[in-house]
Amino acid sequence: MALVFGLSLLTGVGPFEQKAHAKTVFVTIGTGGITGVYYPTGGAIAKMVNKKRKEYGIRATVESTGGSVFNVNAVMTGDLEFGIVQSDRQYQAIKGIANWEDKGPQKDLRAVFSIHPETVDLIAGVDTGINGLQDLKDKRINIGNVGSGYRKNAIDALLANGLDYEKDFHAESLKAAEAPGLIQDGRLDAAFYTVGHPSGYYKEATSGKRKVKFIPITNIESLLTKYPYYAKAVTRVTEFYPAAANDKDVPTFGVKATFVTSIKVPENVVYAIVKEVFDNFEAFKKLHPAYGGLTKKNMLEGLSAPLHPGAVKYYKEAGLM
Repeated sequence: MALVFGLSLLTGVGPFEQKAHAKTVFVTIGTGGITGVYYPTGGAIAKMVNKKRKEYGIRATVESTGGSVFNVNAVMTGDLEFGIVQSDRQYQAIKGIANWEDKGPQKDLRAVFSIHPETVDLIAGVDTGINGLQDLKDKRINIGNVGSGYRKNAIDALLANGLDYEKDFHAESLKAAEAPGLIQDGRLDAAFYTVGHPSGYYKEATSGKRKVKFIPITNIESLLTKYPYYAKAVTRVTEFYPAAANDKDVPTFGVKATFVTSIKVPENVVYAIVKEVFDNFEAFKKLHPAYGGLTKKNMLEGLSAPLHPGAVKYYKEAGLM
């Protein structure tokens, strides 16, 4: 590492340019917790690109990270070449609001494509008596680790319902992977999470001895008016989580997962990744049930940052732009 740093000082180019000059360009995709959909999504994209390693000269790896905010910041610093980011976080980063209020607009952020829809969900132990957000008072609730997209979603839902997470209940700031086990152990009463379905997180949380159910998230009209990246949604609990103590699907709201990069990542690298995903679109859709409703057209929706030139090149060639 010291040698690479020293060479970068001598040559005036950063670590990414250094490795881009090598025979193989190494890129890393930042995802999220291993129980969510981001991690297998990143793995699916990397696998597609790596099959053509000799053709493109690109070797992609996947990293489990703290989520959307971490991924945006790491892409901006060059620690990651790509990241999977909630559409609301992409919007906030390019506008320089929320977590980026002090840093200002992340002008080098570039959109590549959007992926699956994600719902903001709340689960609770049946024995807690929680049936709605107002029942969270004085309970132990995980709202998510700092830097995760779902933490902001949870706080937004709470504020829309007149709840203050710092005063009205005992808020935990745990990583997503920790919550299902703690729910089953009785050390958490409820937990928020934002993810595409089906998810290993919810399968784990609903499959133990403790009966767990999804809680409706309603009274969010003010939220939908204020934030253009949110939309009403329904979590298909009965289809994906038969062990949950729900006899019907649950209303909530949601965002989209998006794939982002930096303007500093070379055009040919971004082009190659987009080409592999879109040229093998039907195969990509089969890699995870969350992708079932994808179309090529809606993969260009929900994007706030400017499209990367490498993505634009492919979309024009494919007649999508």
